Amino acid sequence: MTMTHYMSLLADNQPWNLILFMAIPVIFAETITVTEFFILFTKNLKGPLRTFNRICSILAGFYFTGIFLYLFPTAFVPLTVNGEWHTWVDVVAVGFYLSGVLFLLPLALLDLGLIARKRSEEEKLKLHFLLVSGFLVVAHIAMIFGMINPEIVSGMAGMNH
Repeated sequence: MTMTHYMSLLADNQPWNLILFMAIPVIFAETITVTEFFILFTKNLKGPLRTFNRICSILAGFYFTGIFLYLFPTAFVPLTVNGEWHTWVDVVAVGFYLSGVLFLLPLALLDLGLIARKRSEEEKLKLHFLLVSGFLVVAHIAMIFGMINPEIVSGMAGMNH
C-alpha cells in the first residue's frame, strides 16, 4: 500500500516523528481548547487557567511555525517541483497540515498582544477560540486525507508516482 507523504512522515523514525509532528501540536491544541471552554463558561478572563492557556497558545504557535519553516522548504517545495505527490489526496493532506500555521501563529501573536490590540477582551477571546478551532479543523482534515491510500483515487496530471 502506498502512503501519503503525511503518513510517511509520521511513520518514519518511530516514535519521534509521530511525537514531534502530530502529538505535540495536537495535545497543545486540545489543551488550549479544553481550557478555553472552562474560561468561556466561567467567564474568568484572569487567573491561573487563563495564564496556562496563554502559555500553551504561545508555545503552540511558535512550535508549529518551526514545523512549517522546516517542512515547507524540505518537503512541500521539493515534492511540488519534482512532481512527487502521491495523487491529490497527498497534496490535500500535506497542504492542510501546513496550513495550521495560519491559525497557530496568529494565536501566539494574539496572546503576546501583537495583534488585535484594540479589541475588547471578549472579542479577543472569540478570536482566540476561532483560531484554535480553525487549527483543529485543518489538522483533522489533514489526518483524514493523510490516511487515505493514494492508489484508490485517480492520479493527477503530471504526477506519475
